[in-house]
Amino acid sequence: MSSTFSSPSDPSKLPLKPLPGSYGLPFFGPIKDRLDYFYNQGRDKFFSTKIEKYKSTIFRTNMPPGPFISSDSRVIAVLDAISFQILFDTTKVEKRNIFLGTYMPSTGYTGGYRVCAYLDPSEPNHSLIKRFFISLLVSRHNTFIPLFRNTLSELFVELQDQISDKGEANLNDFCNTLAFNFVFRLFCDKNPADTKIGSKGPTMCDKWIAFHLAPLGTLGFPKLLTLLEDSLLRTLPFPSFLIKSDYKKLYDGIYTSATAALDQAERLGLKRDEACHNLLFMVCFNAYGGIKTFFPALLRWVGLAGENLHKQLADEIRTVVRHEGGVSFGALDKMTLTKSVVYEALRIEPPVPYQYGKAKEDLVLHSHDAAFQIKKGEMIFGFQPFATNDPKIFENPDEFVGHRFVGEGEKLLKYVYWSNGRETENPTAEDKQCPGKNLVVLVSRLIIVEFFLRYDTFKVEEAKELLASTINIKSLTKASSI
Repeated sequence: MSSTFSSPSDPSKLPLKPLPGSYGLPFFGPIKDRLDYFYNQGRDKFFSTKIEKYKSTIFRTNMPPGPFISSDSRVIAVLDAISFQILFDTTKVEKRNIFLGTYMPSTGYTGGYRVCAYLDPSEPNHSLIKRFFISLLVSRHNTFIPLFRNTLSELFVELQDQISDKGEANLNDFCNTLAFNFVFRLFCDKNPADTKIGSKGPTMCDKWIAFHLAPLGTLGFPKLLTLLEDSLLRTLPFPSFLIKSDYKKLYDGIYTSATAALDQAERLGLKRDEACHNLLFMVCFNAYGGIKTFFPALLRWVGLAGENLHKQLADEIRTVVRHEGGVSFGALDKMTLTKSVVYEALRIEPPVPYQYGKAKEDLVLHSHDAAFQIKKGEMIFGFQPFATNDPKIFENPDEFVGHRFVGEGEKLLKYVYWSNGRETENPTAEDKQCPGKNLVVLVSRLIIVEFFLRYDTFKVEEAKELLASTINIKSLTKASSI
Protein backbone atom coordinates (compact mmCIF):
# COMPACT_ATOMS: atom_id res chain seq x y z
CA MET A 1 0.00 0.00 0.00
CA SER A 2 1.80 3.12 -1.16
CA SER A 3 1.50 6.72 -0.10
CA THR A 4 -0.47 9.13 -2.22
CA PHE A 5 1.58 12.10 -1.01
CA SER A 6 5.10 13.36 -1.45
CA SER A 7 6.41 15.87 1.06
CA PRO A 8 7.62 19.17 -0.42
CA SER A 9 11.40 19.26 -0.59
CA ASP A 10 11.39 22.73 1.01
CA PRO A 11 8.40 23.35 3.36
CA SER A 12 9.54 26.97 3.77
CA LYS A 13 8.31 27.61 0.21
CA LEU A 14 4.71 26.89 1.23
CA PRO A 15 2.51 30.00 1.19
CA LEU A 16 2.17 31.70 4.60
CA LYS A 17 -1.55 32.17 5.24
CA PRO A 18 -3.63 33.82 7.98
CA LEU A 19 -4.74 31.24 10.52
CA PRO A 20 -8.46 30.53 9.93
CA GLY A 21 -11.11 29.86 12.56
CA SER A 22 -12.64 31.71 15.46
CA TYR A 23 -13.08 31.31 19.21
CA GLY A 24 -16.37 33.22 19.22
CA LEU A 25 -17.50 35.47 22.03
CA PRO A 26 -15.98 34.93 25.47
CA PHE A 27 -17.89 32.30 27.45
CA PHE A 28 -20.52 31.78 24.73
CA GLY A 29 -18.06 30.68 22.02
CA PRO A 30 -16.62 27.83 24.12
CA ILE A 31 -20.13 26.77 25.20
CA LYS A 32 -21.34 26.66 21.58
CA ASP A 33 -18.33 24.63 20.45
CA ARG A 34 -18.78 22.27 23.40
CA LEU A 35 -22.44 21.64 22.61
CA ASP A 36 -21.58 21.06 18.95
CA TYR A 37 -18.75 18.70 19.89
CA PHE A 38 -20.77 16.53 22.26
CA TYR A 39 -24.38 16.83 21.15
CA ASN A 40 -25.25 18.78 18.00
CA GLN A 41 -22.63 17.35 15.63
CA GLY A 42 -20.57 14.76 17.46
CA ARG A 43 -16.81 14.54 17.69
CA ASP A 44 -15.76 13.58 14.16
CA LYS A 45 -18.32 15.77 12.40
CA PHE A 46 -17.29 18.69 14.62
CA PHE A 47 -13.78 18.54 13.15
CA SER A 48 -14.69 17.57 9.58
CA THR A 49 -17.22 20.42 9.36
CA LYS A 50 -14.59 22.95 10.36
CA ILE A 51 -12.04 21.49 7.92
CA GLU A 52 -14.58 21.93 5.14
CA LYS A 53 -15.61 25.41 6.31
CA TYR A 54 -12.06 26.77 6.56
CA LYS A 55 -10.56 24.67 3.74
CA SER A 56 -7.72 23.93 6.12
CA THR A 57 -6.59 21.17 8.49
CA ILE A 58 -5.16 23.85 10.83
CA PHE A 59 -7.58 26.30 12.46
CA ARG A 60 -8.64 27.99 15.69
CA THR A 61 -11.38 26.44 17.80
CA ASN A 62 -12.37 25.71 21.40
CA MET A 63 -12.00 22.33 23.03
CA PRO A 64 -13.95 20.89 25.99
CA PRO A 65 -14.48 21.12 28.86
CA GLY A 66 -14.63 24.92 28.69
CA PRO A 67 -16.48 27.00 31.33
CA PHE A 68 -16.47 26.58 34.22
CA ILE A 69 -13.89 23.83 34.61
CA SER A 70 -11.36 25.18 32.11
CA SER A 71 -10.29 28.81 32.32
CA ASP A 72 -9.09 28.88 28.70
CA SER A 73 -10.49 26.51 26.06
CA ARG A 74 -8.81 28.13 23.05
CA VAL A 75 -6.65 25.85 20.90
CA ILE A 76 -5.12 25.67 17.44
CA ALA A 77 -6.19 22.35 15.97
CA VAL A 78 -3.72 20.38 13.81
CA LEU A 79 -5.55 17.63 11.94
CA ASP A 80 -3.18 16.27 9.31
CA ALA A 81 -0.15 13.97 9.47
CA ILE A 82 2.36 16.74 8.76
CA SER A 83 1.33 19.45 11.21
CA PHE A 84 0.58 16.90 13.97
CA GLN A 85 4.30 16.13 14.30
CA ILE A 86 4.95 19.44 16.08
CA LEU A 87 3.40 17.88 19.20
CA PHE A 88 6.33 15.44 19.53
CA ASP A 89 8.99 18.17 19.55
CA THR A 90 9.43 19.09 23.21
CA THR A 91 12.00 21.75 22.29
CA LYS A 92 9.12 23.67 20.69
CA VAL A 93 6.08 22.71 22.75
CA GLU A 94 5.60 22.47 26.50
CA LYS A 95 3.70 19.55 28.07
CA ARG A 96 3.31 20.89 31.62
CA ASN A 97 -0.11 20.04 33.15
CA ILE A 98 -1.79 19.38 29.79
CA PHE A 99 -2.08 15.58 29.76
CA LEU A 100 -5.89 15.95 29.48
CA GLY A 101 -5.80 19.18 27.52
CA THR A 102 -7.19 22.49 28.68
CA TYR A 103 -7.81 21.39 32.28
CA MET A 104 -6.01 19.37 34.92
CA PRO A 105 -7.79 17.27 37.56
CA SER A 106 -6.94 17.85 41.21
CA THR A 107 -3.75 16.21 42.44
CA GLY A 108 -6.03 14.69 45.09
CA TYR A 109 -6.64 11.99 42.50
CA THR A 110 -2.93 11.10 42.50
CA GLY A 111 -1.94 11.27 46.14
CA GLY A 112 -1.08 14.97 46.05
CA TYR A 113 1.60 14.54 43.38
CA ARG A 114 1.85 15.81 39.85
CA VAL A 115 2.60 12.43 38.31
CA CYS A 116 4.84 11.95 35.28
CA ALA A 117 2.02 12.34 32.73
CA TYR A 118 1.58 15.98 33.80
CA LEU A 119 5.29 16.86 33.87
CA ASP A 120 7.21 18.55 31.08
CA PRO A 121 10.55 16.93 30.15
CA SER A 122 12.29 20.13 31.30
CA GLU A 123 11.27 19.35 34.89
CA PRO A 124 13.92 17.25 36.73
CA ASN A 125 11.42 14.75 38.13
CA HIS A 126 10.15 13.87 34.66
CA SER A 127 13.40 12.23 33.55
CA LEU A 128 13.84 10.55 36.93
CA ILE A 129 10.36 8.98 36.91
CA LYS A 130 10.51 7.99 33.25
CA ARG A 131 13.91 6.36 33.76
CA PHE A 132 12.27 4.38 36.55
CA PHE A 133 9.50 3.22 34.19
CA ILE A 134 11.93 2.30 31.40
CA SER A 135 14.29 0.45 33.76
CA LEU A 136 11.34 -1.42 35.26
CA LEU A 137 10.23 -2.57 31.82
CA VAL A 138 13.77 -3.62 30.89
CA SER A 139 14.09 -5.66 34.09
CA ARG A 140 10.90 -7.56 33.26
CA HIS A 141 11.63 -8.10 29.57
CA ASN A 142 11.93 -11.89 29.83
CA THR A 143 8.62 -12.07 31.73
CA PHE A 144 6.42 -10.43 29.07
CA ILE A 145 5.62 -13.40 26.84
CA PRO A 146 5.19 -16.24 29.38
CA LEU A 147 3.20 -14.08 31.80
CA PHE A 148 0.85 -12.76 29.13
CA ARG A 149 0.30 -16.20 27.61
CA ASN A 150 -0.41 -17.69 31.02
CA THR A 151 -2.88 -14.93 31.91
CA LEU A 152 -4.60 -15.29 28.56
CA SER A 153 -4.88 -19.09 28.81
CA GLU A 154 -6.74 -18.78 32.11
CA LEU A 155 -9.26 -16.41 30.56
CA PHE A 156 -9.85 -18.35 27.32
CA VAL A 157 -11.61 -21.01 29.37
CA GLU A 158 -14.05 -18.41 30.70
CA LEU A 159 -14.56 -16.97 27.21
CA GLN A 160 -15.47 -20.36 25.75
CA ASP A 161 -17.77 -21.15 28.70
CA GLN A 162 -19.67 -17.88 28.18
CA ILE A 163 -20.21 -18.61 24.50
CA SER A 164 -21.40 -22.15 25.30
CA ASP A 165 -23.81 -20.93 28.00
CA LYS A 166 -25.08 -17.65 26.54
CA GLY A 167 -24.34 -17.83 22.83
CA GLU A 168 -21.94 -14.89 23.08
CA ALA A 169 -19.15 -13.50 25.27
CA ASN A 170 -18.56 -9.89 26.29
CA LEU A 171 -15.18 -9.03 24.83
CA ASN A 172 -14.88 -5.80 26.84
CA ASP A 173 -15.14 -7.63 30.18
CA PHE A 174 -12.67 -10.25 28.95
CA CYS A 175 -10.15 -7.56 27.92
CA ASN A 176 -10.62 -5.59 31.16
CA THR A 177 -9.80 -8.61 33.30
CA LEU A 178 -6.92 -9.62 31.04
CA ALA A 179 -5.42 -6.12 31.05
CA PHE A 180 -5.58 -5.59 34.81
CA ASN A 181 -4.37 -9.06 35.80
CA PHE A 182 -1.47 -8.91 33.35
CA VAL A 183 -0.17 -5.43 34.20
CA PHE A 184 -0.59 -5.95 37.96
CA ARG A 185 1.28 -9.26 37.86
CA LEU A 186 3.94 -7.76 35.62
CA PHE A 187 4.79 -4.76 37.77
CA CYS A 188 3.76 -5.99 41.23
CA ASP A 189 4.85 -9.65 41.04
CA LYS A 190 1.57 -10.85 42.52
CA ASN A 191 -1.90 -11.94 41.46
CA PRO A 192 -4.29 -9.10 42.39
CA ALA A 193 -6.69 -11.75 43.72
CA ASP A 194 -4.16 -12.34 46.50
CA THR A 195 -4.28 -8.70 47.64
CA LYS A 196 -7.01 -6.53 49.16
CA ILE A 197 -7.88 -5.52 45.59
CA GLY A 198 -9.25 -8.99 44.91
CA SER A 199 -11.29 -9.31 41.73
CA LYS A 200 -12.42 -5.66 41.82
CA GLY A 201 -9.31 -4.15 40.24
CA PRO A 202 -10.88 -3.38 36.84
CA THR A 203 -13.99 -1.84 38.45
CA MET A 204 -11.94 0.35 40.80
CA CYS A 205 -9.67 1.48 37.96
CA ASP A 206 -12.64 2.23 35.73
CA LYS A 207 -14.26 4.42 38.39
CA TRP A 208 -11.03 6.29 39.07
CA ILE A 209 -10.37 6.87 35.36
CA ALA A 210 -14.00 7.93 34.81
CA PHE A 211 -13.66 10.68 37.42
CA HIS A 212 -10.54 11.97 35.64
CA LEU A 213 -12.24 11.97 32.25
CA ALA A 214 -15.80 12.97 33.25
CA PRO A 215 -15.56 16.55 31.88
CA LEU A 216 -14.42 15.12 28.53
CA GLY A 217 -17.22 12.60 28.06
CA THR A 218 -20.96 12.06 27.94
CA LEU A 219 -23.39 9.86 29.83
CA GLY A 220 -25.64 9.10 26.88
CA PHE A 221 -28.67 10.94 28.26
CA PRO A 222 -31.62 11.49 25.87
CA LYS A 223 -31.43 14.67 23.79
CA LEU A 224 -34.06 16.38 25.95
CA LEU A 225 -31.64 16.13 28.88
CA THR A 226 -28.58 17.45 27.02
CA LEU A 227 -28.26 20.64 29.06
CA LEU A 228 -28.76 18.76 32.32
CA GLU A 229 -26.00 16.28 31.46
CA ASP A 230 -23.69 19.03 30.27
CA SER A 231 -24.14 21.01 33.48
CA LEU A 232 -23.62 17.90 35.65
CA LEU A 233 -20.33 17.02 33.97
CA ARG A 234 -18.88 20.44 33.23
CA THR A 235 -19.97 22.99 35.83
CA LEU A 236 -17.73 21.88 38.71
CA PRO A 237 -15.00 19.21 38.82
CA PHE A 238 -15.87 16.10 40.80
CA PRO A 239 -14.03 16.16 44.15
CA SER A 240 -11.41 13.49 44.63
CA PHE A 241 -12.79 12.31 47.97
CA LEU A 242 -15.59 10.55 46.05
CA ILE A 243 -13.08 8.00 44.82
CA LYS A 244 -10.67 8.11 47.79
CA SER A 245 -11.58 4.68 49.17
CA ASP A 246 -11.00 2.82 45.88
CA TYR A 247 -7.80 4.74 45.23
CA LYS A 248 -6.49 3.84 48.70
CA LYS A 249 -7.14 0.13 48.03
CA LEU A 250 -5.30 0.31 44.71
CA TYR A 251 -2.43 2.21 46.32
CA ASP A 252 -2.13 -0.21 49.24
CA GLY A 253 -2.31 -3.21 46.90
CA ILE A 254 0.56 -1.85 44.80
CA TYR A 255 2.60 -0.55 47.76
CA THR A 256 2.59 -3.92 49.53
CA SER A 257 3.06 -6.01 46.37
CA ALA A 258 5.49 -4.05 44.19
CA THR A 259 8.34 -4.08 46.71
CA ALA A 260 11.00 -4.94 44.12
CA ALA A 261 9.82 -2.16 41.79
CA LEU A 262 9.69 0.41 44.59
CA ASP A 263 13.13 -0.64 45.81
CA GLN A 264 14.34 -0.03 42.26
CA ALA A 265 12.76 3.45 42.32
CA GLU A 266 14.48 4.36 45.59
CA ARG A 267 17.85 3.29 44.18
CA LEU A 268 17.26 5.72 41.31
CA GLY A 269 16.56 8.54 43.78
CA LEU A 270 12.74 8.61 43.95
CA LYS A 271 10.81 8.80 47.19
CA ARG A 272 8.97 5.52 47.76
CA ASP A 273 5.57 7.17 48.20
CA GLU A 274 5.94 9.30 45.07
CA ALA A 275 7.17 6.28 43.10
CA CYS A 276 4.11 4.28 44.20
CA HIS A 277 1.64 6.98 43.12
CA ASN A 278 3.41 7.20 39.75
CA LEU A 279 3.44 3.42 39.41
CA LEU A 280 -0.28 3.31 40.21
CA PHE A 281 -0.94 5.88 37.48
CA MET A 282 1.10 3.91 34.96
CA VAL A 283 -0.49 0.58 35.91
CA CYS A 284 -4.10 1.76 36.17
CA PHE A 285 -4.38 4.70 33.77
CA ASN A 286 -1.67 4.26 31.14
CA ALA A 287 -1.26 0.47 30.89
CA TYR A 288 -4.64 -0.88 31.98
CA GLY A 289 -6.57 2.02 30.45
CA GLY A 290 -4.73 1.78 27.15
CA ILE A 291 -4.96 -2.01 26.81
CA LYS A 292 -8.63 -2.20 27.83
CA THR A 293 -9.41 0.42 25.17
CA PHE A 294 -7.27 -1.00 22.38
CA PHE A 295 -7.77 -4.77 22.64
CA PRO A 296 -11.54 -4.71 21.93
CA ALA A 297 -10.89 -2.33 19.02
CA LEU A 298 -8.14 -4.59 17.63
CA LEU A 299 -10.24 -7.75 17.88
CA ARG A 300 -13.28 -5.99 16.45
CA TRP A 301 -11.37 -4.84 13.36
CA VAL A 302 -9.79 -8.26 12.87
CA GLY A 303 -13.09 -10.03 13.51
CA LEU A 304 -14.97 -7.88 11.01
CA ALA A 305 -12.22 -8.31 8.40
CA GLY A 306 -13.54 -11.82 7.77
CA GLU A 307 -12.40 -15.36 7.16
CA ASN A 308 -9.96 -14.63 4.34
CA LEU A 309 -7.74 -12.51 6.57
CA HIS A 310 -8.26 -14.98 9.42
CA LYS A 311 -6.96 -17.83 7.26
CA GLN A 312 -3.89 -15.84 6.24
CA LEU A 313 -3.14 -14.93 9.85
CA ALA A 314 -3.64 -18.51 11.06
CA ASP A 315 -1.37 -19.87 8.30
CA GLU A 316 1.39 -17.35 9.05
CA ILE A 317 1.22 -17.75 12.83
CA ARG A 318 1.12 -21.55 12.87
CA THR A 319 3.85 -21.88 10.25
CA VAL A 320 6.22 -19.56 12.13
CA VAL A 321 5.49 -21.15 15.52
CA ARG A 322 6.19 -24.63 14.11
CA HIS A 323 9.41 -23.46 12.48
CA GLU A 324 10.63 -21.54 15.55
CA GLY A 325 9.57 -24.20 18.04
CA GLY A 326 7.21 -21.93 19.98
CA VAL A 327 6.14 -18.34 20.62
CA SER A 328 9.19 -16.15 21.16
CA PHE A 329 10.40 -12.63 20.37
CA GLY A 330 12.11 -14.01 17.29
CA ALA A 331 8.97 -15.80 16.15
CA LEU A 332 6.80 -12.71 16.63
CA ASP A 333 9.23 -10.61 14.61
CA LYS A 334 8.87 -12.95 11.62
CA MET A 335 5.05 -12.64 11.53
CA THR A 336 4.87 -9.77 9.05
CA LEU A 337 1.10 -9.88 8.51
CA THR A 338 0.41 -10.13 12.25
CA LYS A 339 2.58 -7.06 12.85
CA SER A 340 0.84 -5.18 10.05
CA VAL A 341 -2.62 -5.97 11.43
CA VAL A 342 -1.68 -4.54 14.83
CA TYR A 343 -0.18 -1.39 13.28
CA GLU A 344 -3.27 -0.95 11.12
CA ALA A 345 -5.55 -1.11 14.16
CA LEU A 346 -3.34 1.40 15.98
CA ARG A 347 -3.51 3.66 12.92
CA ILE A 348 -7.23 3.54 12.27
CA GLU A 349 -8.31 3.68 15.94
CA PRO A 350 -5.49 4.93 18.19
CA PRO A 351 -6.25 4.26 21.87
CA VAL A 352 -5.48 7.85 22.92
CA PRO A 353 -7.11 10.24 20.43
CA TYR A 354 -5.86 13.61 21.76
CA GLN A 355 -2.49 15.33 22.13
CA TYR A 356 -1.73 18.82 23.40
CA GLY A 357 1.27 21.11 23.59
CA LYS A 358 1.81 24.80 24.36
CA ALA A 359 4.12 26.72 22.02
CA LYS A 360 7.39 27.59 23.78
CA GLU A 361 8.22 30.18 21.11
CA ASP A 362 6.77 31.78 17.99
CA LEU A 363 6.42 29.00 15.42
CA VAL A 364 5.51 28.38 11.81
CA LEU A 365 3.27 25.32 11.43
CA HIS A 366 3.12 23.48 8.10
CA SER A 367 0.26 21.43 6.71
CA HIS A 368 0.46 19.70 3.32
CA ASP A 369 -0.19 22.89 1.38
CA ALA A 370 0.19 25.96 3.61
CA ALA A 371 2.05 27.49 6.55
CA PHE A 372 0.67 29.39 9.55
CA GLN A 373 2.22 31.48 12.29
CA ILE A 374 1.66 30.42 15.91
CA LYS A 375 2.46 32.70 18.83
CA LYS A 376 4.36 31.73 21.96
CA GLY A 377 1.98 30.46 24.65
CA GLU A 378 -0.78 29.33 22.27
CA MET A 379 -2.17 25.85 22.87
CA ILE A 380 -1.83 23.37 20.00
CA PHE A 381 -4.27 20.47 19.88
CA GLY A 382 -3.98 17.36 17.74
CA PHE A 383 -6.80 14.91 17.07
CA GLN A 384 -4.89 11.72 16.36
CA PRO A 385 -7.51 9.74 14.36
CA PHE A 386 -7.60 12.49 11.71
CA ALA A 387 -3.79 12.64 11.52
CA THR A 388 -3.43 8.87 11.18
CA ASN A 389 -6.31 8.69 8.70
CA ASP A 390 -4.86 11.44 6.52
CA PRO A 391 -5.96 10.69 2.92
CA LYS A 392 -2.85 12.42 1.55
CA ILE A 393 -0.70 9.82 3.31
CA PHE A 394 -2.82 6.66 3.36
CA GLU A 395 -4.88 5.23 0.50
CA ASN A 396 -8.42 4.33 1.55
CA PRO A 397 -7.70 5.64 5.07
CA ASP A 398 -11.13 4.73 6.48
CA GLU A 399 -10.72 1.06 5.52
CA PHE A 400 -9.03 -1.54 7.68
CA VAL A 401 -6.36 -2.97 5.37
CA GLY A 402 -4.56 -5.83 7.08
CA HIS A 403 -1.60 -5.86 4.68
CA ARG A 404 -1.07 -2.08 4.71
CA PHE A 405 2.32 -2.23 6.48
CA VAL A 406 3.75 -5.32 4.77
CA GLY A 407 6.78 -4.91 2.48
CA GLU A 408 7.04 -1.40 1.04
CA GLY A 409 4.16 -0.39 3.30
CA GLU A 410 6.56 -0.42 6.27
CA LYS A 411 7.76 3.00 5.08
CA LEU A 412 4.43 4.43 6.22
CA LEU A 413 4.99 3.43 9.85
CA LYS A 414 6.53 6.85 10.54
CA TYR A 415 2.98 8.24 10.18
CA VAL A 416 1.50 5.94 12.85
CA TYR A 417 1.39 8.19 15.93
CA TRP A 418 -0.63 6.34 18.58
CA SER A 419 2.05 6.47 21.33
CA ASN A 420 2.63 10.25 21.45
CA GLY A 421 5.46 9.68 19.02
CA ARG A 422 6.23 7.99 15.73
CA GLU A 423 5.98 4.20 15.57
CA THR A 424 9.52 4.17 14.13
CA GLU A 425 10.96 5.78 17.30
CA ASN A 426 11.52 4.46 20.81
CA PRO A 427 10.75 6.30 24.06
CA THR A 428 13.51 7.99 26.05
CA ALA A 429 13.60 9.69 29.45
CA GLU A 430 13.72 13.07 27.67
CA ASP A 431 10.54 12.79 25.58
CA LYS A 432 6.81 12.26 26.19
CA GLN A 433 6.43 9.06 24.19
CA CYS A 434 4.68 6.26 26.08
CA PRO A 435 7.38 4.25 27.95
CA GLY A 436 5.37 1.07 27.41
CA LYS A 437 4.94 1.62 23.67
CA ASN A 438 6.85 -1.50 22.63
CA LEU A 439 5.13 -3.61 25.30
CA VAL A 440 1.71 -2.61 23.95
CA VAL A 441 2.73 -3.62 20.43
CA LEU A 442 4.11 -6.90 21.76
CA VAL A 443 1.03 -7.95 23.75
CA SER A 444 -1.23 -6.86 20.88
CA ARG A 445 0.62 -9.25 18.57
CA LEU A 446 0.44 -11.93 21.26
CA ILE A 447 -3.34 -11.77 21.60
CA ILE A 448 -3.69 -12.20 17.82
CA VAL A 449 -1.22 -15.10 17.90
CA GLU A 450 -3.01 -16.84 20.76
CA PHE A 451 -6.40 -16.44 19.08
CA PHE A 452 -5.24 -18.02 15.85
CA LEU A 453 -3.28 -20.80 17.50
CA ARG A 454 -6.58 -21.85 19.07
CA TYR A 455 -9.18 -20.84 16.48
CA ASP A 456 -9.55 -20.75 12.69
CA THR A 457 -11.99 -17.86 12.75
CA PHE A 458 -14.30 -15.90 15.02
CA LYS A 459 -17.26 -13.57 14.64
CA VAL A 460 -17.90 -10.34 16.51
CA GLU A 461 -20.87 -8.04 16.88
CA GLU A 462 -20.95 -4.46 18.16
CA ALA A 463 -23.78 -3.45 20.48
CA LYS A 464 -24.48 0.22 21.30
CA GLU A 465 -25.14 0.81 24.98
CA LEU A 466 -25.78 3.85 27.14
CA LEU A 467 -22.19 4.83 27.88
CA ALA A 468 -20.19 2.99 25.21
CA SER A 469 -20.12 0.31 22.59
CA THR A 470 -19.82 -3.31 23.67
CA ILE A 471 -18.08 -5.89 21.50
CA ASN A 472 -19.44 -9.42 21.75
CA ILE A 473 -17.83 -12.54 20.35
CA LYS A 474 -20.64 -14.55 18.78
CA SER A 475 -18.70 -17.66 17.77
CA LEU A 476 -15.28 -19.29 17.90
CA THR A 477 -14.30 -22.00 15.41
CA LYS A 478 -11.64 -24.21 16.92
CA ALA A 479 -8.43 -24.68 14.97
CA SER A 480 -8.58 -27.49 12.44
CA SER A 481 -4.79 -27.85 12.53
CA ILE A 482 -1.88 -26.38 14.49
